[in-house]
Amino acid sequence: MSSVSITIVDDSKMSRKAVIRALPPELSDNVHEAANGLEALEKFREGKADVMFLDLTMPEMDGFEVLSELKKQAARNFVFVISADIQPASQQKVMELGAVSFLKKPLDATSLRQVLHEVGLI
Repeated sequence: MSSVSITIVDDSKMSRKAVIRALPPELSDNVHEAANGLEALEKFREGKADVMFLDLTMPEMDGFEVLSELKKQAARNFVFVISADIQPASQQKVMELGAVSFLKKPLDATSLRQVLHEVGLI
């Protein structure tokens, strides 16, 4: 399944690099980056976001707004929220907006692999 395109969305370049490092090797050959929600939606429209790893707190357009927009468009991609905001209300809201999973920062490669396996991506 190496043709899966992945977009990592975070305003921190360091955080984006951390997600890339945590990706299993079989998913790391078609990876794109976006620094905010507007760029994320652009990548989605370009067909570069079968899978999206999405931060919540960003300038321009935050993760909640991105999820809301994807939901409006009936997007059929996998969105994994990665955030340090682990409040139950935030977690519940992202799941209601269509996120597949909520992962906490800092991202752990083992739990990432487990979640990817659970949804059938690896």
